[in-house]
Amino acid sequence: MVDTESARAAGAAADPSLGDLVSQAAADLSILVRSEIDLAKIELRKDVRRFATIGVMGVGCFFAFNLVIVLLSFGLVYGLIRLGIWPWASFLIVAGVDMVAIGIAAGIAWINFRRVSGLKLTRKTVQEDLAIMNREDQATGAPAVEAR
Repeated sequence: MVDTESARAAGAAADPSLGDLVSQAAADLSILVRSEIDLAKIELRKDVRRFATIGVMGVGCFFAFNLVIVLLSFGLVYGLIRLGIWPWASFLIVAGVDMVAIGIAAGIAWINFRRVSGLKLTRKTVQEDLAIMNREDQATGAPAVEAR
């Protein structure tokens, strides 16, 4: 005769209970969420460093550029006047040169601004995770998780 208690114990070891499966799924989801948060933190740190570098370099360059540009501008104006160009024309020529220099500096700042990633990798992995969860939910018949 077969002992029913030992048969149940052997069957329980082979097939996990629903509670064990739910517990494992919750643990896996917790690990997934923590991993996504860690990835977002890493990406945000990189972006913050880029913004900080842009800000510090921008302020320092702006200050130094203003000091130097004033001195160079007056030097160039007086040089042009010395060459025989009217004073008003000399100031307009120097203002045009200054505007070109400002445009170059703004272009460099724009290139650095476009390098900011904006959490692209985090968004991509979260969307992939939600797609996987939706496929699993559809396979089990459970309500699907909505992607936002």
